[in-house]
Amino acid sequence: MAMAAPWATIMATGIFISMAEDRLLLWQWLSPAFPIGAFAYSQGLEQPMATGAVRNIADVEAWVTTTLRFGSPRMDAIFLAQARAGADPDLLSDLLLSYATCPERETELLDQGRAFAALIGTITGKTVSIRPYPVAVGLATRALDVPTEEVLSLFLHGAAAQMISAATRFLPLGQSESQALLSRLAPLFTQLATEAATASLDDIATFTPGADMAAMRHETLEVRIFRT
Repeated sequence: MAMAAPWATIMATGIFISMAEDRLLLWQWLSPAFPIGAFAYSQGLEQPMATGAVRNIADVEAWVTTTLRFGSPRMDAIFLAQARAGADPDLLSDLLLSYATCPERETELLDQGRAFAALIGTITGKTVSIRPYPVAVGLATRALDVPTEEVLSLFLHGAAAQMISAATRFLPLGQSESQALLSRLAPLFTQLATEAATASLDDIATFTPGADMAAMRHETLEVRIFRT
């Protein structure tokens, strides 16, 4: 019995170290600084900014919040959770691409997925299959001892940060108000992550016609800063 406490402490410490290291890896992989080219995409936001439909921080907040709740980020989170849970990656990849509303959206999914898989392969030394980005993230994070809800929260945080960063570069927005907006969205990330973690493929749906039309019209802009 005298040895029980020390061994329990050692085991608990070992588990903590393992989770802490995996969590650090997760933060690295889903950081906006992870070089998969996310900075080059606005998820269709450039088009309404160019036409003046989105012109200030309030407009950006409304756009990002609506997109997160009802658009592609929510759907992508469900696909990520399904991939992490062991669903067929071929089925998930084909189904996700079938939901792409325009060629630019499909390009964004594939290009970021390809870059993510290549970089994870370089870091880990393991072969990572090329999949659309959310599916690739789900597959890569299977080995991490981190709750799925946490993976999804960081994934959604990255999607929001991508749009807010695009707005900060395009509009006269300050870094402080952009970061304040990202902070205000934290409860939404956790809420959507909890929902996506327990959702099934039958729960996949989007309803953001304005964002979808903006993404379709983006390629017709005479001057474009972003690829989507």
